[in-house]
Amino acid sequence: MANFLSFFSYCDVGERWQLGIQEPATPFAEGMLFFHNYLMIYLIFIGVFVFFLIYCAIETNSKIAAKFAHSNELEITWTIMPAIILVLIAVPSFSLLYSMNDLSEPSVTVKIIGHQWYWSYEYSDLERNFNRSSDLTFDSYMVNKKNLSKGQFRLLETDLRVMLPVKTHIRLLVTSSDVIHSWAVPSLGIKVDAVPGRLSQAFLYIKRKGVFFGQCSEICGINHGFMPITVKVVNPKEYIKWFFSMTPHSEIEACIKKEIKKKKMAEQLFWWRLNKCKECLDKLR
Repeated sequence: MANFLSFFSYCDVGERWQLGIQEPATPFAEGMLFFHNYLMIYLIFIGVFVFFLIYCAIETNSKIAAKFAHSNELEITWTIMPAIILVLIAVPSFSLLYSMNDLSEPSVTVKIIGHQWYWSYEYSDLERNFNRSSDLTFDSYMVNKKNLSKGQFRLLETDLRVMLPVKTHIRLLVTSSDVIHSWAVPSLGIKVDAVPGRLSQAFLYIKRKGVFFGQCSEICGINHGFMPITVKVVNPKEYIKWFFSMTPHSEIEACIKKEIKKKKMAEQLFWWRLNKCKECLDKLR
């Protein structure tokens, strides 16, 4: 039964002998998959047409080609047709390229720092929403093979996962502390280079829940293959609970009571406009 259900489940991790693309979870990944399939139509058409001409030239062994000098109609055709094809390819590619530079107001900001050979994550929303000077920061290391649980993936699991809310505008700030790394998660359609001294920016809008795996995609040293990325996407209510569990409760309680007195709790605390998480507030008060 499990194998039958897995046939209809999403593939958010690489498989053996996989030739296709992992299941997309963001509009950007869906757009890239569509553009890939769209582009393959033209590649197949051009390939079949060229090989057909080669086949005709070899099989017919015609002497017309030896006497053929020029043709205005043919020259116009092989100039206009490629131009039309390039325009048909350029229009969707430009729209996809500009859509990836989404400038929507982010509700969650995560700073990602690459090290040799692990990742650090900083959630900087605490200062904006709770008036705290410090951020939520943690390091994420690969889980050793002997510590893996049943069903976990070798070289892809981390001790602490990146938690993100679903259907929320997320901003990623990526940098490095030593050498060039690359934060890449195929199912999310994202690959951002982490360059020392430079802060790269990327945006995410994840459409479904799940656990997504990636790896460092820039050769960064001897342990380059041991820098996995694990992203767990949950609903906003679960994200808030996790956020509180990673933060000292005393500081959160003080901030919540302060905002309740100001009657700005919904605006300050639920910065992505969610008002359905009163349970976690009652537990903390």
